[in-house]
Amino acid sequence: MIADLAPQAPIQIQRRTPNLILHCGAHHVDLKQVRKVHTPDPTSTWCPIPHHQLISTVQDTLKTTRLRIGTQAHSLTHDGMRYFGLMEIHAKKASDDYCWVLGLRNSHDKQFPAGIVAGASVFVCDNLSFSGEIKFARKHTRFIVRDLPQLVSRSIGLLLAKWHDQDKRIAAYKEAEITDTEAHDLIIRATDVGVCSNRLIPPVLNEWREPRHDAFEGRNVWSLFNAFTESLKDGNLAELPKRTEALHGLLDTHVGLSA
Repeated sequence: MIADLAPQAPIQIQRRTPNLILHCGAHHVDLKQVRKVHTPDPTSTWCPIPHHQLISTVQDTLKTTRLRIGTQAHSLTHDGMRYFGLMEIHAKKASDDYCWVLGLRNSHDKQFPAGIVAGASVFVCDNLSFSGEIKFARKHTRFIVRDLPQLVSRSIGLLLAKWHDQDKRIAAYKEAEITDTEAHDLIIRATDVGVCSNRLIPPVLNEWREPRHDAFEGRNVWSLFNAFTESLKDGNLAELPKRTEALHGLLDTHVGLSA
């Protein structure tokens, strides 16, 4: 009997997408619940905007670019007075192990301005990090409604311009092998620049020494970076952008990316 040598259809490998997880005790909600949140009345000096207005402005701006929105996650805290959300952003040329995310935040209790910060989400572990190069914050003062579309558009433009830089950064992290001694030194130095407190040193060390994910068994800066972000994601969500910006600064310097 002659074997059937007809070519077989190629196996399609399903690329993982991140399940954007809002850690740190945030209450996960859908967009319908966000829209139901009452926006306080403005005063002569304070003009709060609805949480959903920030979201829709970002969505409308992204529709005018080559970027595509993937998974979204939204949360409310303090009885709806504070909002934090994440949007997974895809370009035509996508990475196999991470994607860009936009972090959005807004408040109705004067605790922080409306803002956006861009960063990355790692597929295998849902770790988040943020880049300080791409962000905006606008206080809830007069003309915020007028200024918001322009500010969001500028932020998305920066995201497009910096996409290659983030790819270059992560590639450099993966290529930079380090010893245990170097890793330990970077962990201590991370406390000096505000990445984490002394209390988080043991969890970071544990993640470095015995990574829970096979993808981070390599002894390189990428594995150490994810040891940090795995440990940081259960901390204060509002502090995460500042902490991961400091982490990028530390590790960029180590791999020779900083000016």
